[in-house]
Amino acid sequence: MLSQQDISDRILIQEHFAKEHLPLDMTIEQVEEHRQKIKQLLKEKDACLVAHYYTDPVLQQLADETGGCVSDSLEMARFGNAHEASTLVVAGVKFMGETAKILTPEKKVVMPTIEATCSLDIGCPIDEFSAFCDAHPDHEVVVYANTSAAVKARADWVVTSSIALQVVEHLADQGKKVIWAPDKHLGTYVQRQTGIEMLMWDGACIVHEEFKAKGILDLKKVYPEAAVLVHPESPDAVVELADAVGSTTQIINAARDLPNEQFIVATDKAIFYKMQQAAPGKQFIEAPTGGSGATCRSCAHCPWMAMNGLESVLHALETGKDEIFVDEELIVDARKPLQRMLDFSASLKG
Repeated sequence: MLSQQDISDRILIQEHFAKEHLPLDMTIEQVEEHRQKIKQLLKEKDACLVAHYYTDPVLQQLADETGGCVSDSLEMARFGNAHEASTLVVAGVKFMGETAKILTPEKKVVMPTIEATCSLDIGCPIDEFSAFCDAHPDHEVVVYANTSAAVKARADWVVTSSIALQVVEHLADQGKKVIWAPDKHLGTYVQRQTGIEMLMWDGACIVHEEFKAKGILDLKKVYPEAAVLVHPESPDAVVELADAVGSTTQIINAARDLPNEQFIVATDKAIFYKMQQAAPGKQFIEAPTGGSGATCRSCAHCPWMAMNGLESVLHALETGKDEIFVDEELIVDARKPLQRMLDFSASLKG
């Protein structure tokens, strides 16, 4: 049975999908004026713009042009941790801003809008999750990055979709049993790949959960040569149709490396900006989230990511209003599993 929060989240996403998405409601001159003001303020305030692949392409381009970062949440965390700027402007959702603050508490971290959240974060409240962990003390606690600072502080490991499989394989090799939270679809995918014993929290991304296998199969009839690229937060039936399954960065790399000229992409469509840079000349087709096949009336874009725009970034820099604060004791506890993830990632590269 859906909770009131689940119902509210689903209404939000359905309303977002139902809207006719028009171009940014600004003239070319207004866009350029905002861009120049932001560039100037980034210099004046010793600030760096860090943007997720799911934000508006105009923000991704601005981050690229100003020496910032456009990436998945793992690389955003690494970049913000290593960058010398005293202020980080995190264009994404709240858990990303919290992660930046946990890893660099000495820096000021602001967000274009602090209300931008995530259904996975909302769906894993700390009191309930902590009780769940306490009931299974013999399990290693692995949580997805899409969680609150409090949930991270309760965990042994934090993972992103780009490193989840390797971390859980490492734990499986050690004979560990795992509590996984909060995304059940990603957890199911990891469990199937590793064979590890896993207790699963019942959470899901309300954007990726909208993808349907039938819609992708219908699109394949129209584009029979297209490869299907799927984020593992998607339902099993969608993952099973994929030619490549992976994180946002891994999806971009697959588009570059696979020989196909056409791709059906089951993740947030804002990723197309970087996909087109990585694989120029190739065609990217939005996997449907509503309607049927090639006639889908609406396709995936996270409504919380959509809260990030030029106006909100400019406002954040001018006012510093939406600053991220995390309790000092919580920072100490949450940093441990985050740092473990970063150290493990570095060891893989080494």
